[in-house]
Amino acid sequence: MIRFGVIGAGRIGKVHAATIAANPKAKLAYIADAMPKAAEELAAKHGAKVASVDEIMKAKDVDAVLIGSPTGFHAEQIQAASNAGKSIMCEKPVSLSVDLIHQTLKVVEKNKSTLMIGFNRRFDPNFAELERRIRAGAVGEVELVTVISRDPAPPPAEYVKGSGGLFRDMMIHDFDMARFLMGEEFVVVNALGSALVDKAIGEAGDVDTAAVQMQTKSGRIAVITNSRRATYGYDQRMEVHGSKGMLSARNIHNTTVELHNGQGTQADPIQNFFLERYGQAYANELNTFIAAVESGNRDPKPNGFDGLQAQILADAATESWKTGKPVKV
Repeated sequence: MIRFGVIGAGRIGKVHAATIAANPKAKLAYIADAMPKAAEELAAKHGAKVASVDEIMKAKDVDAVLIGSPTGFHAEQIQAASNAGKSIMCEKPVSLSVDLIHQTLKVVEKNKSTLMIGFNRRFDPNFAELERRIRAGAVGEVELVTVISRDPAPPPAEYVKGSGGLFRDMMIHDFDMARFLMGEEFVVVNALGSALVDKAIGEAGDVDTAAVQMQTKSGRIAVITNSRRATYGYDQRMEVHGSKGMLSARNIHNTTVELHNGQGTQADPIQNFFLERYGQAYANELNTFIAAVESGNRDPKPNGFDGLQAQILADAATESWKTGKPVKV
């Protein structure tokens, strides 16, 4: 039985708490949150106790810590959990600072801690199957990876000021997926960005519409496009083109029902919210972590190195957008 302390009782914390509570090999022991009421409500729902972050780190009846706190606390809490001998599952990113990620991973390595980073999209059944078929040689040698991610609506401009920007906050998932699908590291990044959706986002120093091209040492190419606006729902698509063919993963609609008549074909809208679209991915991700801890697998993927590489690409894209020049990684 893997006993969990969960840090963060917000949107993501609630999702993970439910998965822990539903897994017979895990127990939700403690909840910590800066908002006492949120912690109390979530703890009461799952029969857990409310505790401080420090109490969770020191608790002898906690085997694993799930970190769902704001980004600025991730690295500090990973290090504290590692030093306390806990296994760690942390939401992305490890940190907005590459130097701090390096420091954090040194602590994890020194303590031989189990660390998994929450790039949940790898665990989406469709994307996981896409990657499995690539590795099985379905399209031969991968030549071109295309990742499309568009949110239904932009966040408040106030949010972007502390988010690190679109490339570090939103596109970081896509950088990880591009690495996951390509199976080879990228060596150059070229980015474009604009504030076309909300002028206030541009005034806050960020973009809401962006495209990135990346290339590996062997010449393979990935193209990522992001938008903070999609009037038709939460747009999540991927395509992998290779020497023997092409694989694609399409959007998921609310139902599979279609109307065919003289005016054409009409389908239901695509799913509109990330928790809905990636609900199964979040569950698969955490259950994979639980299985890893139970089996003694100290290096479940995506690991700290994957978190580091995605952040390096996000930084490179941000620099490329600001300078208007390609950035070598």
